[in-house]
Amino acid sequence: MNEVNKTLYIPLYGKSKVSKQGIILNDPSAERIWEEEAFPIRGKSRSKWLAYNMAMRARVFDDWTERMLQRRGDALVLHIGCGLDSRCMRVKSHRSEWVDCDLPDVIEIRRKYFQENETYHMMALDASRPAQIGLLPDCDTAIVVLEGLSMYLTESQVRGVLQALDKKYRELHVLMDVYTEFGARASKYKNPVNDVGVSKLYGIDDIESVTDGLRVRFVKEHSFTPASLVKELTPADRVIFNLLFTGKLYRKIYRLYELKS
Repeated sequence: MNEVNKTLYIPLYGKSKVSKQGIILNDPSAERIWEEEAFPIRGKSRSKWLAYNMAMRARVFDDWTERMLQRRGDALVLHIGCGLDSRCMRVKSHRSEWVDCDLPDVIEIRRKYFQENETYHMMALDASRPAQIGLLPDCDTAIVVLEGLSMYLTESQVRGVLQALDKKYRELHVLMDVYTEFGARASKYKNPVNDVGVSKLYGIDDIESVTDGLRVRFVKEHSFTPASLVKELTPADRVIFNLLFTGKLYRKIYRLYELKS
């Protein structure tokens, strides 16, 4: 498994740790997978503050996916760059089909813990090769989760993914987190992914330039750390977490965008 693939263990650890505390995210699958994989992470990757942040990010993506499915239960859900995430189990709304996609090495590990059925499938897919998007199932409407993916792709590769999705599906709903260019530069020195050997990340400053000429367009920006979730922390932890992960500085580094066609 290469360095980029190893980064999947950082959010897995965070979701497992927070789930055990009974706050923010109920994820027994993450707890079980983390115990069995026992991947050695260290340094900033084991920070409880980062664990809170990873769990909140996951919960925001979960809640958005739930809302989209409640509106469009006939849609195909695509989680591209799924890692070992169990969103397919945390999200309870009816879906016609859900496909979790990642690189072949990741999907091989994933098959140890998740079973396919009539509505759930796994597929090896390299997001840096947008032509592979054409192999995904056909459907009029796709709900697309791009969590923790864009920062490992160049801006042109991100556009390639969106362009391929835009071409394949008549209606698209996309939620995607991105580093800014400043955030990508800073991450070379102060990012937990450095602990697993990743030093090159990419940022996007203007999401509308990425979608220029496509049907899919920017809708709005979401918060990674909504107040309702921050309130689940203890008062003391809340103070420090707000200093680290909310406010203008955090937004200068990291953004969460909703797109649709």
